[in-house]
Amino acid sequence: MNTSASSSLRRDLGLVGWQIRYEQRAYWRNRGRGVFTFVFPLMFLVIFASLDKGQHVASRGGIPYDDFFVPGILAYGVIATTYVNMAISTAILRDDGILKRMQGTPLPRWAYVAARIGSTVLIMLAITVVTLALGVAAYGLQLRASTLPGLTVTLILGTAAFTTLGIGITRFIPNAEAAPVIINLTVLPLTFISSIWFPADNMPKVLRSVAQVFPIRPLADGLQHAFDPRTTGTGLNGSDLRSLAIWTVIGIFLMFRFLRQPQGEAA
Repeated sequence: MNTSASSSLRRDLGLVGWQIRYEQRAYWRNRGRGVFTFVFPLMFLVIFASLDKGQHVASRGGIPYDDFFVPGILAYGVIATTYVNMAISTAILRDDGILKRMQGTPLPRWAYVAARIGSTVLIMLAITVVTLALGVAAYGLQLRASTLPGLTVTLILGTAAFTTLGIGITRFIPNAEAAPVIINLTVLPLTFISSIWFPADNMPKVLRSVAQVFPIRPLADGLQHAFDPRTTGTGLNGSDLRSLAIWTVIGIFLMFRFLRQPQGEAA
């Protein structure tokens, strides 16, 4: 790499770092976004885990309910901080003309996208640490070193899939006002058949089949597999990881389709 290209790359990476700091300040100063995507999952964790403390999940071999629910609500937190947050905020930025104005700044488009994804990853890491810490301290969740690879890989693929999908789906959102409705319609119904709030093992086969098509179920199942006391080895669940990898590819495709279209327009 020649000196000019190296200098340009360092400048762009510096701009990415600056933009990440800006995105972080914007997120934490927006109380509505912070409550919805960060506080809600923790609130649900406290409510449901407290109500069902001491219970066991018969359909999962009688494991403690907390070993099932804490990783399930972690999956919900990941989805809220990546897919929901990214889709709604991107729709707002598009409607406000900020995405179009960004094209006239020194910040390259790839650097802007990288910064927004980087900021989202930081938020996801924060919700992961807080959720697991609360699960361990208050509900006896066991973190096992042997299954950390499964936990880590599932979180990485889940974050990649839902972040790119969050950007890509903005192409189909007509305006920012419609974003919360559309995004929640694509998430909330699926959480009830994807083993987030309660086991879906005994649901009708058609509902279980629908859940397996979408990425919420493999994310929740992959995390629950890593925390299941019966799991041996590294905690990697091949079928869940394959599903998340496929959805990551779909998300990347939709994201680039959105980024290539003239900003300010919806599909």
